[in-house]
Amino acid sequence: MKLIHTADWHLGQSFHGQERHAEHRAFLTWLLDTLDERQADALLVAGDIFDVVNPSLRAQELLYDFIVTAHQRLPLLDIVLIAGNHDSGNRIELPAPLMKRLRTHALGRVNWLDDGRLDAERLLVPLTDSQGETRAWCLALPFLRPAEVTGVGTTADEPQDERGNDYVDGISRVHQQLIGAAQEKRRPDQALVAMSHAHLHGAAVSEASERPIVIGGEESISAALFPPDIAYVALGHLHRAQQVGEARIRYSGSPLPLDFSEVDYPHQVVEVTLADDALVATQAIPVPRPVAMIRVGPASFDEVLEALAALEAPQGLELEQALPRERWPWLEVKVELDAPLPDLRTRIESALEGKSVRLLRLERRLPKVAEHNAQTRVDLESLGPRKLFALTWQGRWGEPPGEAVMADLDQLLQEVLDSDDEEPRP
Repeated sequence: MKLIHTADWHLGQSFHGQERHAEHRAFLTWLLDTLDERQADALLVAGDIFDVVNPSLRAQELLYDFIVTAHQRLPLLDIVLIAGNHDSGNRIELPAPLMKRLRTHALGRVNWLDDGRLDAERLLVPLTDSQGETRAWCLALPFLRPAEVTGVGTTADEPQDERGNDYVDGISRVHQQLIGAAQEKRRPDQALVAMSHAHLHGAAVSEASERPIVIGGEESISAALFPPDIAYVALGHLHRAQQVGEARIRYSGSPLPLDFSEVDYPHQVVEVTLADDALVATQAIPVPRPVAMIRVGPASFDEVLEALAALEAPQGLELEQALPRERWPWLEVKVELDAPLPDLRTRIESALEGKSVRLLRLERRLPKVAEHNAQTRVDLESLGPRKLFALTWQGRWGEPPGEAVMADLDQLLQEVLDSDDEEPRP
Protein backbone atom coordinates (compact mmCIF):
# COMPACT_ATOMS: atom_id res chain seq x y z
CA MET A 1 0.00 0.00 0.00
CA LYS A 2 1.32 3.45 -0.92
CA LEU A 3 0.61 6.73 0.91
CA ILE A 4 1.66 10.33 0.24
CA HIS A 5 2.25 12.44 3.36
CA THR A 6 2.21 16.23 3.19
CA ALA A 7 1.35 19.12 5.51
CA ASP A 8 1.50 22.86 6.13
CA TRP A 9 0.16 24.08 2.79
CA HIS A 10 -0.89 27.44 4.29
CA LEU A 11 -3.21 28.18 1.37
CA GLY A 12 -4.01 31.88 1.22
CA GLN A 13 -0.78 32.98 2.87
CA SER A 14 -0.01 36.67 2.60
CA PHE A 15 3.73 36.89 1.92
CA HIS A 16 4.79 40.32 3.17
CA GLY A 17 1.47 41.58 1.84
CA GLN A 18 1.56 39.65 -1.46
CA GLU A 19 -0.70 36.71 -2.32
CA ARG A 20 0.73 33.37 -3.40
CA HIS A 21 -2.19 31.74 -5.20
CA ALA A 22 -0.12 31.03 -8.32
CA GLU A 23 2.49 29.15 -6.28
CA HIS A 24 -0.07 27.11 -4.39
CA ARG A 25 -1.94 26.31 -7.60
CA ALA A 26 1.31 25.10 -9.19
CA PHE A 27 2.07 22.91 -6.17
CA LEU A 28 -1.39 21.33 -6.14
CA THR A 29 -1.16 20.64 -9.88
CA TRP A 30 2.21 18.96 -9.32
CA LEU A 31 0.79 16.98 -6.39
CA LEU A 32 -2.09 15.69 -8.54
CA ASP A 33 0.38 14.51 -11.17
CA THR A 34 2.54 12.89 -8.49
CA LEU A 35 -0.40 11.03 -6.95
CA ASP A 36 -1.32 9.78 -10.41
CA GLU A 37 2.20 8.77 -11.44
CA ARG A 38 2.91 7.02 -8.14
CA GLN A 39 -0.52 5.38 -8.07
CA ALA A 40 -1.00 6.35 -4.46
CA ASP A 41 -3.72 4.71 -2.40
CA ALA A 42 -4.09 7.59 0.06
CA LEU A 43 -3.11 11.21 0.62
CA LEU A 44 -2.55 12.40 4.20
CA VAL A 45 -2.54 16.16 4.86
CA ALA A 46 -1.36 16.77 8.43
CA GLY A 47 -2.82 20.18 9.19
CA ASP A 48 -2.36 23.89 8.51
CA ILE A 49 -4.20 23.52 5.24
CA PHE A 50 -5.04 27.22 5.32
CA ASP A 51 -2.90 30.05 6.66
CA VAL A 52 -5.66 31.69 8.73
CA VAL A 53 -8.89 30.56 10.35
CA ASN A 54 -10.93 32.69 7.93
CA PRO A 55 -9.28 31.97 4.57
CA SER A 56 -10.22 33.85 1.42
CA LEU A 57 -12.66 32.38 -1.08
CA ARG A 58 -9.79 31.90 -3.54
CA ALA A 59 -7.84 29.86 -0.99
CA GLN A 60 -10.86 27.66 -0.29
CA GLU A 61 -11.47 27.26 -4.00
CA LEU A 62 -7.92 25.94 -4.43
CA LEU A 63 -8.57 23.20 -1.86
CA TYR A 64 -11.96 22.10 -3.12
CA ASP A 65 -10.94 22.15 -6.78
CA PHE A 66 -7.99 19.95 -5.85
CA ILE A 67 -10.22 17.44 -4.03
CA VAL A 68 -12.73 17.23 -6.90
CA THR A 69 -10.01 16.84 -9.53
CA ALA A 70 -8.16 14.23 -7.46
CA HIS A 71 -11.34 12.15 -7.21
CA GLN A 72 -11.94 12.43 -10.95
CA ARG A 73 -8.42 11.28 -11.79
CA LEU A 74 -8.07 8.72 -8.97
CA PRO A 75 -11.55 7.52 -7.98
CA LEU A 76 -10.20 5.08 -5.38
CA LEU A 77 -7.87 7.57 -3.68
CA ASP A 78 -8.56 8.15 0.03
CA ILE A 79 -7.80 11.68 1.24
CA VAL A 80 -7.54 12.47 4.96
CA LEU A 81 -7.30 16.08 6.17
CA ILE A 82 -6.84 17.29 9.73
CA ALA A 83 -6.98 20.84 11.04
CA GLY A 84 -3.79 22.48 12.27
CA ASN A 85 -3.30 25.37 14.68
CA HIS A 86 -3.70 27.87 11.81
CA ASP A 87 -7.00 26.28 10.74
CA SER A 88 -10.53 26.61 12.01
CA GLY A 89 -11.61 23.13 13.01
CA ASN A 90 -15.23 24.04 12.36
CA ARG A 91 -14.45 25.33 8.87
CA ILE A 92 -12.46 22.21 7.97
CA GLU A 93 -15.37 19.99 9.02
CA LEU A 94 -18.19 22.08 7.57
CA PRO A 95 -18.20 20.41 4.10
CA ALA A 96 -17.26 16.98 5.50
CA PRO A 97 -20.55 15.24 4.52
CA LEU A 98 -20.10 16.35 0.90
CA MET A 99 -16.41 15.50 0.83
CA LYS A 100 -17.07 11.95 2.02
CA ARG A 101 -18.72 11.33 -1.35
CA LEU A 102 -15.32 12.14 -2.85
CA ARG A 103 -13.55 9.71 -0.47
CA THR A 104 -12.21 12.67 1.50
CA HIS A 105 -12.31 12.68 5.31
CA ALA A 106 -11.99 16.06 7.05
CA LEU A 107 -11.37 16.08 10.81
CA GLY A 108 -11.25 19.41 12.59
CA ARG A 109 -12.35 18.73 16.16
CA VAL A 110 -12.35 16.01 18.80
CA ASN A 111 -15.62 15.01 20.46
CA TRP A 112 -16.23 13.52 23.87
CA LEU A 113 -18.73 10.86 24.87
CA ASP A 114 -21.16 11.30 27.76
CA ASP A 115 -18.89 9.32 30.07
CA GLY A 116 -15.95 11.67 29.35
CA ARG A 117 -14.08 9.33 27.04
CA LEU A 118 -12.76 10.38 23.65
CA ASP A 119 -15.05 9.64 20.71
CA ALA A 120 -12.26 7.73 18.97
CA GLU A 121 -14.43 6.00 16.39
CA ARG A 122 -14.91 9.13 14.26
CA LEU A 123 -11.13 9.72 14.18
CA LEU A 124 -10.32 6.25 12.80
CA VAL A 125 -10.35 6.40 8.99
CA PRO A 126 -10.03 3.19 6.92
CA LEU A 127 -7.44 3.32 4.13
CA THR A 128 -8.16 0.98 1.24
CA ASP A 129 -6.04 -0.51 -1.52
CA SER A 130 -6.80 -0.70 -5.23
CA GLN A 131 -9.09 -3.66 -4.58
CA GLY A 132 -11.17 -1.76 -2.06
CA GLU A 133 -9.82 -3.76 0.89
CA THR A 134 -9.01 -1.94 4.15
CA ARG A 135 -5.25 -2.31 4.54
CA ALA A 136 -4.61 0.36 7.15
CA TRP A 137 -6.28 2.66 9.66
CA CYS A 138 -5.43 6.33 9.87
CA LEU A 139 -5.57 7.76 13.38
CA ALA A 140 -6.54 11.27 12.26
CA LEU A 141 -6.04 13.56 15.24
CA PRO A 142 -6.59 17.27 14.54
CA PHE A 143 -4.78 19.98 16.47
CA LEU A 144 -5.87 20.08 20.09
CA ARG A 145 -6.43 23.52 21.58
CA PRO A 146 -5.84 23.94 25.33
CA ALA A 147 -9.53 24.45 26.04
CA GLU A 148 -10.26 20.99 24.60
CA VAL A 149 -7.89 19.01 26.81
CA THR A 150 -7.26 21.09 29.95
CA GLY A 151 -9.26 22.63 32.76
CA VAL A 152 -9.99 19.67 35.01
CA GLY A 153 -8.51 20.49 38.39
CA THR A 154 -6.68 23.51 36.93
CA THR A 155 -7.20 27.09 38.02
CA ALA A 156 -5.83 30.41 36.85
CA ASP A 157 -3.99 30.71 40.19
CA GLU A 158 -1.76 27.72 39.47
CA PRO A 159 1.81 28.35 38.29
CA GLN A 160 2.18 28.66 34.54
CA ASP A 161 4.55 25.69 34.31
CA GLU A 162 1.92 23.41 35.87
CA ARG A 163 -0.79 24.65 33.50
CA GLY A 164 1.58 24.10 30.57
CA ASN A 165 2.25 20.54 31.70
CA ASP A 166 -1.49 19.99 32.09
CA TYR A 167 -1.88 20.81 28.39
CA VAL A 168 0.86 18.37 27.37
CA ASP A 169 -0.62 15.70 29.64
CA GLY A 170 -4.02 16.28 28.03
CA ILE A 171 -2.60 15.86 24.53
CA SER A 172 -0.83 12.69 25.63
CA ARG A 173 -4.01 11.21 27.08
CA VAL A 174 -5.92 11.87 23.84
CA HIS A 175 -3.19 10.21 21.77
CA GLN A 176 -3.14 7.21 24.10
CA GLN A 177 -6.92 6.77 24.00
CA LEU A 178 -6.99 6.99 20.22
CA ILE A 179 -4.09 4.56 19.81
CA GLY A 180 -5.77 2.12 22.22
CA ALA A 181 -9.03 2.26 20.24
CA ALA A 182 -7.16 1.68 16.97
CA GLN A 183 -5.28 -1.30 18.40
CA GLU A 184 -8.58 -2.91 19.35
CA LYS A 185 -10.21 -2.21 15.98
CA ARG A 186 -7.57 -3.30 13.48
CA ARG A 187 -6.96 -6.83 12.21
CA PRO A 188 -3.45 -8.32 12.52
CA ASP A 189 -2.68 -7.67 8.82
CA GLN A 190 -3.78 -4.03 8.92
CA ALA A 191 -1.29 -1.22 9.51
CA LEU A 192 -1.80 1.69 11.88
CA VAL A 193 -0.85 5.15 10.60
CA ALA A 194 -1.03 8.03 13.08
CA MET A 195 -1.47 11.59 11.84
CA SER A 196 -1.08 14.52 14.24
CA HIS A 197 -0.41 18.26 14.20
CA ALA A 198 1.94 18.75 17.12
CA HIS A 199 5.45 19.66 18.24
CA LEU A 200 7.60 16.69 19.25
CA HIS A 201 10.58 16.87 21.60
CA GLY A 202 13.84 17.32 19.74
CA ALA A 203 12.36 18.51 16.44
CA ALA A 204 13.92 21.56 14.76
CA VAL A 205 11.71 24.67 14.72
CA SER A 206 11.69 27.52 12.21
CA GLU A 207 11.43 30.49 14.55
CA ALA A 208 10.79 32.98 11.76
CA SER A 209 7.53 31.57 10.44
CA GLU A 210 6.03 28.95 12.76
CA ARG A 211 3.43 30.36 15.11
CA PRO A 212 3.76 28.77 18.57
CA ILE A 213 1.00 26.30 19.36
CA VAL A 214 0.70 27.48 22.95
CA ILE A 215 1.94 30.96 23.83
CA GLY A 216 4.42 31.03 26.69
CA GLY A 217 3.95 27.39 27.67
CA GLU A 218 5.65 24.06 27.17
CA GLU A 219 3.99 22.52 24.14
CA SER A 220 6.15 19.67 22.88
CA ILE A 221 5.20 16.04 23.37
CA SER A 222 7.27 12.88 23.40
CA ALA A 223 7.75 10.60 20.41
CA ALA A 224 7.44 7.74 22.91
CA LEU A 225 3.66 8.27 22.68
CA PHE A 226 3.73 6.27 19.46
CA PRO A 227 4.32 2.57 20.24
CA PRO A 228 6.20 0.30 17.82
CA ASP A 229 2.99 -1.12 16.32
CA ILE A 230 2.28 2.30 14.78
CA ALA A 231 3.81 1.70 11.36
CA TYR A 232 4.12 5.37 10.43
CA VAL A 233 3.54 8.73 12.10
CA ALA A 234 2.64 11.57 9.69
CA LEU A 235 3.28 14.88 11.42
CA GLY A 236 2.48 18.48 10.63
CA HIS A 237 3.31 21.92 12.16
CA LEU A 238 7.10 22.17 11.72
CA HIS A 239 8.14 23.48 8.31
CA ARG A 240 11.52 21.76 8.12
CA ALA A 241 11.21 18.21 6.75
CA GLN A 242 12.74 15.82 9.30
CA GLN A 243 12.43 12.54 11.08
CA VAL A 244 12.20 12.47 14.86
CA GLY A 245 14.28 9.67 16.29
CA GLU A 246 13.03 6.99 13.90
CA ALA A 247 12.40 6.79 10.17
CA ARG A 248 8.74 5.98 10.87
CA ILE A 249 8.13 9.30 12.67
CA ARG A 250 8.33 12.21 10.22
CA TYR A 251 7.43 15.79 9.52
CA SER A 252 6.90 16.16 5.79
CA GLY A 253 7.63 19.88 6.12
CA SER A 254 5.96 22.62 4.11
CA PRO A 255 5.88 22.18 0.31
CA LEU A 256 6.89 25.82 -0.22
CA PRO A 257 9.14 28.18 1.76
CA LEU A 258 6.89 30.27 3.98
CA ASP A 259 9.63 32.77 4.79
CA PHE A 260 13.00 33.73 3.34
CA SER A 261 14.59 31.92 6.28
CA GLU A 262 13.22 28.66 4.85
CA VAL A 263 14.75 29.03 1.39
CA ASP A 264 17.37 26.35 2.00
CA TYR A 265 15.02 23.81 3.60
CA PRO A 266 14.28 20.62 1.69
CA HIS A 267 10.69 21.08 0.50
CA GLN A 268 9.07 17.76 -0.23
CA VAL A 269 6.28 15.28 0.23
CA VAL A 270 6.93 11.80 1.62
CA GLU A 271 5.98 8.57 -0.14
CA VAL A 272 5.25 5.82 2.40
CA THR A 273 5.10 2.15 1.41
CA LEU A 274 3.40 -0.36 3.71
CA ALA A 275 3.17 -4.14 3.51
CA ASP A 276 0.61 -5.79 5.78
CA ASP A 277 1.09 -4.04 9.15
CA ALA A 278 4.67 -2.87 8.63
CA LEU A 279 6.53 0.06 7.10
CA VAL A 280 8.59 -1.04 4.10
CA ALA A 281 10.09 2.23 2.87
CA THR A 282 9.87 6.01 2.87
CA GLN A 283 11.01 8.25 0.04
CA ALA A 284 11.26 12.03 -0.01
CA ILE A 285 9.91 13.51 -3.26
CA PRO A 286 11.24 17.05 -3.83
CA VAL A 287 8.62 19.68 -4.68
CA PRO A 288 9.57 21.93 -7.63
CA ARG A 289 9.71 25.58 -6.61
CA PRO A 290 7.31 27.49 -8.89
CA VAL A 291 8.66 30.91 -7.88
CA ALA A 292 12.32 31.56 -7.12
CA MET A 293 13.31 33.30 -3.88
CA ILE A 294 16.39 35.53 -4.10
CA ARG A 295 18.31 36.89 -1.11
CA VAL A 296 20.79 39.74 -1.56
CA GLY A 297 23.01 40.71 1.38
CA PRO A 298 23.66 41.44 4.08
CA ALA A 299 26.25 43.59 2.32
CA SER A 300 27.28 47.20 1.89
CA PHE A 301 25.14 49.49 -0.25
CA ASP A 302 27.62 49.40 -3.16
CA GLU A 303 27.86 45.60 -2.99
CA VAL A 304 24.07 45.32 -2.96
CA LEU A 305 23.79 47.56 -6.03
CA GLU A 306 26.38 45.42 -7.80
CA ALA A 307 24.47 42.23 -6.93
CA LEU A 308 21.18 43.72 -8.13
CA ALA A 309 22.78 44.80 -11.40
CA ALA A 310 23.96 41.22 -11.92
CA LEU A 311 20.47 39.73 -11.67
CA GLU A 312 19.84 37.99 -14.96
CA ALA A 313 17.16 35.72 -16.30
CA PRO A 314 18.07 32.19 -17.46
CA GLN A 315 19.84 31.97 -20.82
CA GLY A 316 20.42 35.73 -20.88
CA LEU A 317 16.75 36.57 -21.47
CA GLU A 318 14.99 39.36 -19.64
CA LEU A 319 12.83 37.94 -16.86
CA GLU A 320 9.89 39.92 -18.18
CA GLN A 321 10.08 38.00 -21.45
CA ALA A 322 10.61 34.63 -19.77
CA LEU A 323 7.94 34.61 -17.06
CA PRO A 324 4.49 36.09 -16.37
CA ARG A 325 4.43 38.55 -13.49
CA GLU A 326 2.91 36.08 -11.04
CA ARG A 327 6.00 33.89 -11.50
CA TRP A 328 8.59 36.64 -11.03
CA PRO A 329 11.06 35.83 -8.23
CA TRP A 330 10.55 37.16 -4.72
CA LEU A 331 13.43 39.35 -3.54
CA GLU A 332 14.81 40.10 -0.07
CA VAL A 333 17.54 42.76 0.29
CA LYS A 334 19.62 43.40 3.41
CA VAL A 335 21.84 46.50 3.38
CA GLU A 336 24.57 47.30 5.90
CA LEU A 337 24.80 51.07 6.35
CA ASP A 338 27.63 53.20 7.74
CA ALA A 339 25.41 56.28 7.93
CA PRO A 340 21.69 57.05 7.53
CA LEU A 341 20.40 56.82 3.97
CA PRO A 342 16.84 58.22 3.98
CA ASP A 343 16.18 57.45 0.31
CA LEU A 344 17.46 53.87 0.50
CA ARG A 345 14.23 52.29 -0.76
CA THR A 346 13.99 54.73 -3.66
CA ARG A 347 17.56 53.99 -4.71
CA ILE A 348 17.05 50.21 -4.44
CA GLU A 349 13.85 50.40 -6.49
CA SER A 350 15.67 52.49 -9.11
CA ALA A 351 18.36 49.80 -9.33
CA LEU A 352 15.61 47.24 -9.96
CA GLU A 353 14.01 49.08 -12.87
CA GLY A 354 13.81 46.71 -15.80
CA LYS A 355 14.40 43.73 -13.52
CA SER A 356 11.37 41.49 -13.31
CA VAL A 357 11.63 40.63 -9.65
CA ARG A 358 9.31 41.49 -6.80
CA LEU A 359 10.97 43.29 -3.88
CA LEU A 360 9.25 41.99 -0.77
CA ARG A 361 11.58 42.88 2.03
CA LEU A 362 14.21 45.59 2.50
CA GLU A 363 16.18 45.49 5.76
CA ARG A 364 18.53 48.21 6.97
CA ARG A 365 21.38 47.12 9.21
CA LEU A 366 22.87 50.00 11.20
CA PRO A 367 26.41 50.14 12.60
CA LYS A 368 26.93 48.51 15.98
CA VAL A 369 27.72 51.84 17.61
CA ALA A 370 24.43 53.27 16.39
CA GLU A 371 22.56 50.31 17.77
CA HIS A 372 24.33 50.74 21.12
CA ASN A 373 23.54 54.45 21.43
CA ALA A 374 19.94 54.21 20.27
CA GLN A 375 18.80 52.52 23.47
CA THR A 376 15.16 53.51 23.01
CA ARG A 377 14.97 52.11 19.48
CA VAL A 378 12.93 48.91 19.29
CA ASP A 379 12.65 46.73 16.20
CA LEU A 380 9.08 45.44 16.47
CA GLU A 381 9.75 42.70 13.92
CA SER A 382 12.16 41.06 16.37
CA LEU A 383 9.73 41.19 19.31
CA GLY A 384 6.73 39.08 20.04
CA PRO A 385 3.83 40.31 22.18
CA ARG A 386 5.35 38.81 25.35
CA LYS A 387 8.68 40.63 25.02
CA LEU A 388 6.96 43.88 24.06
CA PHE A 389 4.69 43.63 27.10
CA ALA A 390 7.66 42.87 29.38
CA LEU A 391 9.61 45.88 28.05
CA THR A 392 6.60 48.16 28.51
CA TRP A 393 6.05 46.90 32.05
CA GLN A 394 9.74 47.37 32.86
CA GLY A 395 9.67 50.94 31.56
CA ARG A 396 6.54 51.80 33.55
CA TRP A 397 7.33 50.14 36.88
CA GLY A 398 11.13 49.87 36.86
CA GLU A 399 11.17 46.09 37.28
CA PRO A 400 10.27 43.09 35.12
CA PRO A 401 6.77 41.60 35.43
CA GLY A 402 6.39 38.67 37.79
CA GLU A 403 5.45 35.11 36.87
CA ALA A 404 1.79 35.64 37.84
CA VAL A 405 1.49 38.69 35.56
CA MET A 406 3.09 36.83 32.64
CA ALA A 407 0.81 33.85 33.27
CA ASP A 408 -2.24 36.12 33.01
CA LEU A 409 -0.83 37.62 29.80
CA ASP A 410 -0.24 34.15 28.33
CA GLN A 411 -3.82 33.18 29.08
CA LEU A 412 -5.12 36.35 27.42
CA LEU A 413 -2.92 35.85 24.35
CA GLN A 414 -4.10 32.25 24.01
CA GLU A 415 -7.73 33.40 24.15
CA VAL A 416 -7.03 35.94 21.40
CA LEU A 417 -5.23 33.29 19.32
CA ASP A 418 -8.23 30.98 19.56
CA SER A 419 -11.01 33.59 19.49
CA ASP A 420 -11.74 33.33 15.75
CA ASP A 421 -12.28 29.60 16.10
CA GLU A 422 -14.56 29.54 19.12
CA GLU A 423 -18.18 28.46 19.02
CA PRO A 424 -20.62 31.18 20.15
CA ARG A 425 -21.42 30.73 23.81
CA PRO A 426 -24.69 31.54 25.58
